[in-house]
Amino acid sequence: MSLHDDAARVLADWPAPDDDQERLRLAYGEHLTRYADGVWRECADGHITASALVIDPERERVLLTLHRKLRMWLQMGGHCEPGDARLADAALREAAEESGVPGLALLPGGPVRLDRHLTPCAWHLDVQYAAVAPAGATAAISDESLDLRWFGYDEVAEVADESVRRLVTATRALL
Repeated sequence: MSLHDDAARVLADWPAPDDDQERLRLAYGEHLTRYADGVWRECADGHITASALVIDPERERVLLTLHRKLRMWLQMGGHCEPGDARLADAALREAAEESGVPGLALLPGGPVRLDRHLTPCAWHLDVQYAAVAPAGATAAISDESLDLRWFGYDEVAEVADESVRRLVTATRALL
């Protein structure tokens, strides 16, 4: 199964929690139907991306990265790569690369939510997961980050945009 096929399957099977998320789920599916390269950054009309909110083992904090280019506190994530067999693999790879934390485990049940946003390269049709860090995890700043920091849930609103706040809220509801 190709990454494109996996993304289409994930989105077709994902039970959207509300009408706004359902509209995005359908739009993402239409995008994949229209574009054979819809999961790759080369798709100039936008592309599927994968991200993961990293949660500490005690499930009391989240790890955010101060993105080097965007200069915003965000969850870990980004473009799919040819080595990614599944969308969940892309999210987990991105989270591990950007956090420096090995052994992350995605929360079961698939994506937490969807978020569509314009970036300097194109529209990102982000499929957002959540991952729990193992006990004793130590984060390490990557080349894509200016900073990396753990935030308590109540601190996220002070530093992050609405997209990240919604992801944190949706993730907490699953914990």
